[in-house]
Amino acid sequence: MGFKHLEHISEAYVEAWGSTLEEAFENAGRAFFDIMTDVNSVEPVREVELRVEAEDLEALLFEWITALLVEFDTTGMVFSKFQVAIERTDGRFRLRAKAYGEPYDPERHPPKVEVKAMTYSLMEIKQEDSGYRIRYVVDI
Repeated sequence: MGFKHLEHISEAYVEAWGSTLEEAFENAGRAFFDIMTDVNSVEPVREVELRVEAEDLEALLFEWITALLVEFDTTGMVFSKFQVAIERTDGRFRLRAKAYGEPYDPERHPPKVEVKAMTYSLMEIKQEDSGYRIRYVVDI
C-alpha cells in the first residue's frame, strides 16, 4: 500500500508516497479516507470529478484534501480509488481528479474517527530517488 498513518496527538498524521507526484496525491486521498473508515471496504462504483488549484504544491495538497472533506460532508461519498492529473500553468498548479467510491454506509464502512479539517501543520512534499513523499496532518 502507498501510505501509512503516523502518531500525533488529537490529529491524524499521514505519510503517502508514489513513484510520481500524481500517484502520491492519489495515495494521500486514499489515506485521508482510511482515517475515517477501512478504505478497503469502499467499492469504487461511482465517479466524481474534482478540480482544485493553488499557487504552490503545499497549497494544492491543502485544497485537495479539503475538497475531499467537503465532498464527504456534502454528499456522504467515501472514495477508495483516484486518478489525479497535475499541471502547472501561468505560475499556478491545477489538479484534476476522478475519485471513485460510494455513499458512506456505517454497516459496510466501519467508522474510525471524524476528520474536522485539513491543516498546514508538519506538511511536507518531497521528491526523492524513488518518487514523491507527502506528509500532512488533519484535525480529528
